[in-house]
Amino acid sequence: MKFLSATALLLASPLVAAASLPTLFDPSQAPIRAGDNERKNPVKGDNPLEFCESPSSHLLTIDSVDLSPNPPQPGEILTITASGTFHETITEGAIVNVEVKWGVITLVKQTMDLCEQIENVDLKCPLEKGKMVLTKQVQLPKQIPPGRYSVLADVYTEDDRKVTCLKADNIEFKIKF
Repeated sequence: MKFLSATALLLASPLVAAASLPTLFDPSQAPIRAGDNERKNPVKGDNPLEFCESPSSHLLTIDSVDLSPNPPQPGEILTITASGTFHETITEGAIVNVEVKWGVITLVKQTMDLCEQIENVDLKCPLEKGKMVLTKQVQLPKQIPPGRYSVLADVYTEDDRKVTCLKADNIEFKIKF
């Protein structure tokens, strides 16, 4: 789905943003998702995502998000497959509040124009009402700093109605010794 792919790409941003730091990774690391019993509002699928709160009043119903491979591997292509339903058309003026942390260090904390951001992944507004399924591929950098990442993407319409809010906590990449 168009927005969901953009959100998933934003959630993958700590991997891409940290490309300049050298490291070696353990290819046997566990998939980046906690057990559903550890997440309060998990997003269905093979992913580390959860809703920030109950999504019952959101303008976007997310059916599932799958990552392949899971866990993502440095230097490989990450395929994000998402499906869901927009209950309204999302138009210009929608915003996404993004926060990316590496451990306790905040890498990014800003409000972005959703329509401008989705143009970076070859999509455009308006995001039409109805069911959508979308697959996007992202080339991950070879070098991603080890550590725990947390990401939040909180999305609102131009008139401040909640589209969705997704987060992923404790995504861990390890050094291989």
